[in-house]
Amino acid sequence: MVSQVIPHALERLIQDLTRLPGIGKKTASRLALNILRRPPAEARELASALMELHSSIQLCSCCFTFSEHDPCELCKDPKRDPQIICVVEQPGDLLAIEKTNSFHGHYHILHGVLSPIDGIGPGEIKIAELEARVTSGTVKEILIATSSTVPGETTANYLIDRLQKAAVTVSRLACGIPMGMDIKYADKYTLAKAIESRSKTA
Repeated sequence: MVSQVIPHALERLIQDLTRLPGIGKKTASRLALNILRRPPAEARELASALMELHSSIQLCSCCFTFSEHDPCELCKDPKRDPQIICVVEQPGDLLAIEKTNSFHGHYHILHGVLSPIDGIGPGEIKIAELEARVTSGTVKEILIATSSTVPGETTANYLIDRLQKAAVTVSRLACGIPMGMDIKYADKYTLAKAIESRSKTA
């Protein structure tokens, strides 16, 4: 019978960490050992913070970003223009655009992109919710800020087709975002230029 080289509790933590995107077995092992070497109080603080994520954070019912309040701080900010909605894939994209300080409208988080090969269609992301906001009559422009990846472009083109009959201007990020680049990894100056140079789709 082969003995357990790695303690069960440590192995469980390593396995749980590998479920996170971009974390392989080697990185997960290094993180788990680092946590183990720290004082127990720090480990408890980390565990408490993880538990609090699901108990105190929810989706904003308007833009669908993560927030402790509903509506979120951005949606209820009177200084922002509710007539312009920037459509992004994930909450991380919203944070990247906010760092540029170049966009002062509202947001709409799709929580994904269209990917038929992965079984992700319009019903799996927040497209119907976006159309409901557009038909409310208060929106004048939709800025599509999906990434320039194949799924991002597919999603953008689908949205353009769906919004053609709506009484809104549809624009897209222009120069600055290289093809194949995930928007959240672009620097703030590149993103700012792309926002300022956005062009109409029709």
